[in-house]
Amino acid sequence: MCADTFGVGIRVAETELRVVVGVPSDIDAGWTDPEAFQSLVAEAVWERLDRRPTLEAVAARYETGETAALGSVTLEPDGTVVETDLNPVASPDGRDDAGD
Repeated sequence: MCADTFGVGIRVAETELRVVVGVPSDIDAGWTDPEAFQSLVAEAVWERLDRRPTLEAVAARYETGETAALGSVTLEPDGTVVETDLNPVASPDGRDDAGD
C-alpha cells in the first residue's frame, strides 16, 4: 500500500458549504470506496481545524460557486494519516480559525 495525497477545500453552494476532496489521478488501488476516503479526509481536517470558525470564515469571504482551499491530507488506504498541510481560513477581520 502507498499513501495518497488529497487536496481539500470548502465549496460554497447556494444553500450550503461542502467539503470537497481532490483525488489524485494515480490513486492507490487499495482505495475501493470513494465515500470512505472522502470521509477520512474530512475527519482529518476537522480534527486539525476548528469546524465552526472555519466554515464561518469561508461563508464570509467566498461567493457562491467559489472554493476555499484548505490544503492537503496524505492518507494510507488503511486510514492512517501520514501528513497534513492545512491552512486556516482567515476571517474578514484577519483572524485565522484559531482566533489568532
